[in-house]
Amino acid sequence: MKQKAIPLEGDTSLDKLISAAADKELVLLGEASHGTHEYYLWRDKISRRLISEQNFSFIAVEGDFASLYHLNLYVKNLDGAASSAKEVLLKLNRWPTWMWANEEVVALAEWLRNHNDQLPQNKKVGFYGMDVYDEWNSKKVVLDLLKSTDQTISKYAEDQYKCFEPHKGDSWSYAHAVNAGKDACTTATKNVVEYIKNNRNKLQELSDDAYFYLLQNTIVVQNAEEFYRESVSSSGPGSWNSRVHHMHGTVNDLLNLYGENSKGIVWAHNTHIGDAEYTSMRSAGQKNIGQLTREGLGDVNVFLIGFTTYEGKVMAGSSWGAPMKEMTIPPAIPNSIEYKLNQVDQDSFYIIFDDEDRKEENLKTLGNRAVGVVYNPRGDRRQFVPTIIPLRYDALIFFKKTSALRVLKK
Repeated sequence: MKQKAIPLEGDTSLDKLISAAADKELVLLGEASHGTHEYYLWRDKISRRLISEQNFSFIAVEGDFASLYHLNLYVKNLDGAASSAKEVLLKLNRWPTWMWANEEVVALAEWLRNHNDQLPQNKKVGFYGMDVYDEWNSKKVVLDLLKSTDQTISKYAEDQYKCFEPHKGDSWSYAHAVNAGKDACTTATKNVVEYIKNNRNKLQELSDDAYFYLLQNTIVVQNAEEFYRESVSSSGPGSWNSRVHHMHGTVNDLLNLYGENSKGIVWAHNTHIGDAEYTSMRSAGQKNIGQLTREGLGDVNVFLIGFTTYEGKVMAGSSWGAPMKEMTIPPAIPNSIEYKLNQVDQDSFYIIFDDEDRKEENLKTLGNRAVGVVYNPRGDRRQFVPTIIPLRYDALIFFKKTSALRVLKK
């Protein structure tokens, strides 16, 4: 480990990492928590270099599609764009807002806007949420957009979505009702997706960006319907995998949108971007984007970069929906990769794994830190995922001590 550690000492220290990732179709950038400054800062640095030096086409993040699309409008300076990235992000209202409403994302978005302002419209780099949540907002976007575009299609979508009406914005209420024997909206949501796909010619006044926005919101509604039903009806991996397939599908749709030779960057938690095949997720039947992209595009076309820390501070909530607060991440447990990396005499560094690291005699199962938006430092010892590190990732970035995200203030 010590011999392979490449110290992080400014942007040029990333040269070997950028070189290793440069020709990949997808570069996936992880995080061991959703509230750590250093992860966002260095994902930003890597993303800027991949975009400016290697012509990457878009960033897809573990965030809501409908609300974060307003950031895409801003960075591309499209019709209806806000006056600043901060203005967009301060309007986010779905918990946990701090994941995207932070100073670190503002800095990246403003850089992206500046970068894009020097490019023709068809070369501008996009920023998208790829998650399955915020489905009622997506449904509203679909109906509002169609109402101002095509009355016939608008009426059709409205009729299909009527089956959600008894639940008034509460997907858990809907899922429990279906589980209790009420009719599901599965066919209705699928019908809207198919109708939009089959009637592009009737929506010609929509630009490719606007049409993608419309279609993707119908897909969010469709896949969220499945996700919530699965969450209520089964204790197995169904709901997790439903969400994973949606995020993976969104990334593929973005590669198609940006066309031949396009390349994408993905920001998500290590549990999503590190290949699930080489963790305890496999025995639980859980898949993730890292695994699916390797299977779909081939290992040589994907580069998975994990991020982690030995100890530090983090923004999180003590329960779902609880107020965010700065919490302390205690030192890593002995049988973990973080504990081993902490013995290297560098404050922060990265390792790129090679064939030597992946020889059978060098493969050991170690814990790998995983802090969620809900976190209890007292239960930290349970937050380590058994992992074969050099197979789960192509590279790993480590910080001895990390700090909390800088949350936006109004």
